[in-house]
Amino acid sequence: MAAHQEPASSGGGPPRRPRVLLAASGSVAAIKFEGLCRSVAEWADVRAVATASALHFIDGASFPDGVPLYTDDDEWSRWRRVGNEVLHIELRRWADALVIAPLSANTLAKVAGGLCDNLLTCVVRAWDYSKPVYVAPAMNTFMWDNPFTARHLAVLRELGMSIVQPVTKRLACGDYGNGAMAEPSEICKTLMLFFGPQHL
Repeated sequence: MAAHQEPASSGGGPPRRPRVLLAASGSVAAIKFEGLCRSVAEWADVRAVATASALHFIDGASFPDGVPLYTDDDEWSRWRRVGNEVLHIELRRWADALVIAPLSANTLAKVAGGLCDNLLTCVVRAWDYSKPVYVAPAMNTFMWDNPFTARHLAVLRELGMSIVQPVTKRLACGDYGNGAMAEPSEICKTLMLFFGPQHL
């Protein structure tokens, strides 16, 4: 992960607000994505990405004002001809940091394998790893304990991504164990620490 760095300013003025790209994949924990976006938007400029599965858990009608929410449809509808912007590239250029919360077992496997079949995974595949990526896994305990998960997380660490560890609690499926996404407040705190104490 890149060392702490203040966002660049324009015209020699004070540092601009950090630019954070928040992304959600298909996990029940995506019901907390709106709250995470609200918290981060208090001190940073935020853009959001959601996979098709994540949209089952996100209420677009109550999404925070001023936080654009991009989906796979936006990736294709914005491009008409050579010279048009490519959304996953524009989002990568814009952002100072990427946070995937929740990171489902499925999207974890895709990222670890280099797949890029939706807007989120295209952003990750095109990412500039001089900028930080934080992921907050969320899955059933048995999925978390599956040997594939450890292998996939090792690949993410090799890429320089930081893992916000899941927590032990009663899961949405009714099981009790590790695998629940870290609380949005913890994810937000982790991100704020990267950008500096002026946001605390």
